[in-house]
Amino acid sequence: MANDTLKLQAIISHCKEYGFIFPSSEIYDGLSAVYDYGQYGSELKKNIRDYWWKSMTQLTDNIVGIDAAIFMHPTTWKASGHVDNFSDPMIDNKDSQKRYRVDHLIEAYADELEAGIGEREAGSGKQEAKEILETMDRLLAQNDFEGLKKLIEEKNIKCTISGTSNWSDVRQFNLMFSTQLGSLAEEASEIYLRPETAQGIFVNFLNVQKTGRLKIPFGIAQTGKAFRNEIVARQFIFRMREFEQMEMQFFIRPGTQKEWYEHWKETRMKWHLSLGISPDKFRFHDHVKLAHYADAACDIEYLFPMGFKEVEGIHSRTDFDLKNHQEYSKKKLTYFDTELNQHYIPYVIETSIGLDRTILMILSEAYQEEDLSTADKKDSRVVLKFPPMLAPVKLAILPLVKKDGLPEIAKELMSACRSQFRCFYEEKDTIGKRYRRMDAIGTPFCVTIDYQTKDDRTVTIRYRDSMQQERISIDSVREIVEKQIL
Repeated sequence: MANDTLKLQAIISHCKEYGFIFPSSEIYDGLSAVYDYGQYGSELKKNIRDYWWKSMTQLTDNIVGIDAAIFMHPTTWKASGHVDNFSDPMIDNKDSQKRYRVDHLIEAYADELEAGIGEREAGSGKQEAKEILETMDRLLAQNDFEGLKKLIEEKNIKCTISGTSNWSDVRQFNLMFSTQLGSLAEEASEIYLRPETAQGIFVNFLNVQKTGRLKIPFGIAQTGKAFRNEIVARQFIFRMREFEQMEMQFFIRPGTQKEWYEHWKETRMKWHLSLGISPDKFRFHDHVKLAHYADAACDIEYLFPMGFKEVEGIHSRTDFDLKNHQEYSKKKLTYFDTELNQHYIPYVIETSIGLDRTILMILSEAYQEEDLSTADKKDSRVVLKFPPMLAPVKLAILPLVKKDGLPEIAKELMSACRSQFRCFYEEKDTIGKRYRRMDAIGTPFCVTIDYQTKDDRTVTIRYRDSMQQERISIDSVREIVEKQIL
């Protein structure tokens, strides 16, 4: 599309219209930055999650998976540093009372400079935008809140609501959601909804290691919900308050973290490229300001419609987590290395990918508007060109008419295929309209059952991306689809 902002809006509209993603509680006017996955969105989400899980736990010798609880003992978050350190610098506009995350406010201004919004020409502010972001990164790394406010005031960055630059001081805001555990308010204790899934892995380190008889190096993977009280949640499902992570903690000998960090950077980038996305859509971004637990960290960024943004983080967490949990719990969390004949607290390399962000990445890559007009006829289609293995529906089975035994043959094919992959059956409307609906939800294969099928057991298979059609045996349909999705 001509405009990337328009493309994001088109994706949002398409997701709602075709059953992928809806605003949560929409009949009550919704809930800000919370979304529900519809019938096709939930299938897409499951397929991406399963692909990640398989690559981590099934195709790798030394990684196992767990599913830890969302609720954890509150001391967990004290030991992990979240109570004291899990906060972002925020600033309020005094006129609108709107609160902004400082880095998001400055990044949005830099994006406007680069895009030429206002009196500038597109691209003319590219160097200035780069310098502003570099200054911001330096100030954030130094926790220089006065410097950040000064930068905002010097650039006359304005609130989008009030249009003024009347700003408060910059201050920290903790992002964890708290709740009460207990049936009576006076007896309840404060606990937190987990802001990440990683800590469930760390507190189960010894349980998994001993019961699995695992030797270092080994990993523990987990997928699940996490919750962050984002003040500025935006850009559809890119940043939400309730989201899902796919994380793996890889336990290693101290001193080997540099090699394993590079290994997992390369391995995770290969995974993203395996989705059929061009390498020029990805880049690594090294962190200027490291988290309190890390000695190295980078993001894998994808070129979303709104620019390069993080989709996955790779972090060298040292021994921070296990060491702190050992200190706070008073339980020994060391590993005995028989090759070295010594006990030590393992170091950790983390890979952490946002499932919802991955879904937005796949949607951004797949969404296409195609002009199919000819000299005689105007025509177009919207198509989601998902990798077949990720498509919510793999095969659409379409009898040409609703009579003369064609539905019965179609349902025989449905029975033969549905146990192996998700199929869709439809009789309504012309075959052309049905093809367009299947294009819109990303179905890679459509099979039409017609009168010739009754004579020779052949069907017409249509390929989504090329729209080419060919005549094949009905008995070969399942094999053709399985070759593309496995």
